[in-house]
Amino acid sequence: MTVRISDDAVAIACGADAVAAAFMAAGVAVERVSSWGMQWLEPLVDIDGVGFGPVSADQVADIINGKASSLGRIADHPFIATQTRLTFARAGKTRPLSLDDYYATEGWLGLAKAREMGAQATIDTVIASGLRGRGGAGFPAGIKWQTVARANGNQKYIVCNADEGDSATFADRMVMEGDPFMLIEGMAIAGFAVGANKGYVYIRSEYPHAIAKMEAAIKLSAHLVAPFVVEVRVGAGAYVCGEETSLLNSLEGKRGEVRAKPPLPALEGLFGKPTIVNNVLTLAAVPWILTHGGDAYAAYGAGRSKGTMPIQIAGNVKHGGLYEVAFGITLGELVNDIGGGTASGRPVRCVQVGGPLGAYLPPAQFHLPLDYEAFAAADALVGHAGITVFDDTVDMAQMARFAMEFCAIESCGKCTPCRLGSTRGVETIDQIIAGKNVEANLALLADLSETMKFGSLCALGGFTPYPVMSAIKHFPEDFR
Repeated sequence: MTVRISDDAVAIACGADAVAAAFMAAGVAVERVSSWGMQWLEPLVDIDGVGFGPVSADQVADIINGKASSLGRIADHPFIATQTRLTFARAGKTRPLSLDDYYATEGWLGLAKAREMGAQATIDTVIASGLRGRGGAGFPAGIKWQTVARANGNQKYIVCNADEGDSATFADRMVMEGDPFMLIEGMAIAGFAVGANKGYVYIRSEYPHAIAKMEAAIKLSAHLVAPFVVEVRVGAGAYVCGEETSLLNSLEGKRGEVRAKPPLPALEGLFGKPTIVNNVLTLAAVPWILTHGGDAYAAYGAGRSKGTMPIQIAGNVKHGGLYEVAFGITLGELVNDIGGGTASGRPVRCVQVGGPLGAYLPPAQFHLPLDYEAFAAADALVGHAGITVFDDTVDMAQMARFAMEFCAIESCGKCTPCRLGSTRGVETIDQIIAGKNVEANLALLADLSETMKFGSLCALGGFTPYPVMSAIKHFPEDFR
């Protein structure tokens, strides 16, 4: 008998190490693998494809003796069986730092294909796939690559934005902890395509397990991606460093604050050189695209939103976890059918999609398909596709206040609309909550939000109005 248990940070936090130790103490071989992404079942034990979970150390003896009830075959679980896993095809199945496991599951085929077809054909394949940035902006990845490839410069860089700071997001962490070679391969393909020989992975300090996995994987695979060289850089946790120019300043050892554009990082990025800045999920999608072809990837999705999206379901939800599916699935399906409704058992009042700067969407909008254009038309953001679920006990005035307070705390201070606007926003919402001049202050808040939306240098100040104004629009009773 060989038991497979994840060494993902969530599994460890739920007691996976103690469960693994109990199996080993009983003389059972244990393999530590990546996570299946069903976080409500962690620690999840996998024995020949059959799952048990959540498991505690005192249940190990019953599992060994055949007395414990199982979940059935993990691959047949509705949460897994209904997914379209391209980026997370190896999730739950491979050892994160095993080159043998990676080779056996189409590893390095994308890089080999890129080297075989050439740089321009590689870029053309990414363009044909319709892959868009998975970090929030949704900019076509292939167009960015083409710009860097054509830019003049004796040195070019690939920067992976792994500063995953949005609420309800953990897909980047799961890639780095569970399938680090895939990310390295994606970066190496990007480097080959645009003529860059150096790559940086910028990881927030709150991800110690991801940092350790990436550093180990870089050493193990260095000979396979050479002459491309990858290095990990650790950020101090500033939310604004998820914005690409703030991140570049931080990488250069400067204060993490936003740069004015132009120039674009694709032309003058890291150390003033042409730079691709893509997030983890964008680069992690590239090996599959090169292996199977751009058209095969573009066959998934809806409209201009091509391919699949690893959706992260969290908050007050019964079945929290990672669910990868083609664009086009509705919010209602994700929250009610896949997520199972609230963990509290109370009615869902709203969800927030896209992190702390995303709009609050009530059940009346659960018909919305997960699609960049559909969300934009509803004044909402797909962002990094993190979904936070709230039940009917949530106070939306307090959530609007939190959005402004978050912006005030995390602002880099470079531009006035964000730095001062967010502080004035907190003060104005406090007046509304206190019942003082409510209508006048609501009008003032709307005017302030308009100024922040169009006057801020980056998305931190520019997107803060989304949760504030959506809360007022959909839940006016909480403000009056």
